[in-house]
Amino acid sequence: MKNASASKEYLFSNRDLEKLIIPLFVEQFLAISVGLADSVMVSSVGEAAVSAVSLIDTIMVLLINMFTALATGGAIVAGQALGRKNSEDGCEAVEQTLLFSAVASAGIMLIVYAGKWFILHVVFGQIEPEVMSNCNTYLMIVTASIPFLAVYNAGAAMYRAMGDSKTPMLMSLAMNGLNIMGNGILLYGLGWGVEGAAVPTTLSRAFAGIWMLSLIRNKKKVLHARTILGIRFHWKVLKKILHLGIPYSLENSMFQLGKIMVLSLVSGFGTSSIAANAVANSVTNFAVLGGTSMGYALSAVSAQCVGAGDYKQVRYYTRRIVGFSYFSLIVLNIIIVLALPVITAVYNLTPETSALVRQIIIYHGICAVFIWALSFTLPNTLRAANDVNFCMWVSIASMWIFRIAFSFVLAKFLGLGVFGVWVAMTIDWLVRAVIFVSRYRGTKWQFKKA
Repeated sequence: MKNASASKEYLFSNRDLEKLIIPLFVEQFLAISVGLADSVMVSSVGEAAVSAVSLIDTIMVLLINMFTALATGGAIVAGQALGRKNSEDGCEAVEQTLLFSAVASAGIMLIVYAGKWFILHVVFGQIEPEVMSNCNTYLMIVTASIPFLAVYNAGAAMYRAMGDSKTPMLMSLAMNGLNIMGNGILLYGLGWGVEGAAVPTTLSRAFAGIWMLSLIRNKKKVLHARTILGIRFHWKVLKKILHLGIPYSLENSMFQLGKIMVLSLVSGFGTSSIAANAVANSVTNFAVLGGTSMGYALSAVSAQCVGAGDYKQVRYYTRRIVGFSYFSLIVLNIIIVLALPVITAVYNLTPETSALVRQIIIYHGICAVFIWALSFTLPNTLRAANDVNFCMWVSIASMWIFRIAFSFVLAKFLGLGVFGVWVAMTIDWLVRAVIFVSRYRGTKWQFKKA
């Protein structure tokens, strides 16, 4: 992307960054807002339904993160190609990312259906019969949306790689709007149970996936798919994508797996703790959406700078975008803490559950303001420079040692309950942040080969 300003030494002008970051922020806001609206709407069915949707969504987020990470690997390869001014290599990366995402996600969908009993009875452990029944219904329906969502994420990552985050934002607006309308009709209008949330989710994701396949053929875009049905695996290009995407996918998967592994621990504390954990997860996702948006932006910007071989610009934009991330985290967490009375009221929670939610959200907000950006936004620079293996091993080791082990120590053995799980999570953040900052301050991550 050429600088629109008078200065020619920077790849991205302030206007370029605005055009990239603002739609990313809006898109993340839409996604999180719809997630909150979903959980609020489902709460009309009861806390058992809220708990069930939360449990299954944890599995879905694990799978979504896997394919988002793979798409990010493809987008980094495509972005580096743009930095080298090689659009042909970029288009090849688009096609290979789409093909692999479609094939792999279809396989994962079949595995989830085949492993339904294991997920419900082993992964989730001992949960109440009503929660179990709702989990079964929700899982059977939303699993069908996995391939569509994987294709959408692959295409959206490519649009961001070329600095066009407006298109994915508009698609997200349409997808989430359909979801909310469907929820309103089925949950409130027809009085359906948890399936009233599952069906609109699945249909809206199918709509987005099909729409993305049509848009990604646009030859006016520097990154596009030259064909769809005629795509074949090209292992040389796919190897580069997987070299970046698989470690990041494993990292994201392990991160989400850490949440899943402690779910059986949370489930043992009763429906109130499950519901509090579910609501807190929804709200705190909103609290870090600015940082998440900056992470996507940093990945796209850094990839082009790395492709151009300009590491001074990599560090320049890293400082700026991480600074934006801190600002957004401060503002959003202040707003959320001030809005806590309203948040707990709209969820129609019991007094016990409301107290747990307030405790978790305030603690999370304090930690997020100081630690989150260094733990999650900053490493996107390292990944864009092909230093994905380092990020993966740090994240996996920290997750197992601190998130999982400390969850059991703090929650069960020290009696902190579900709050202890969140304390363990922030300890994991702190360890990751210290290590990633140390790595970034050095030079070993520069000039890594894909």
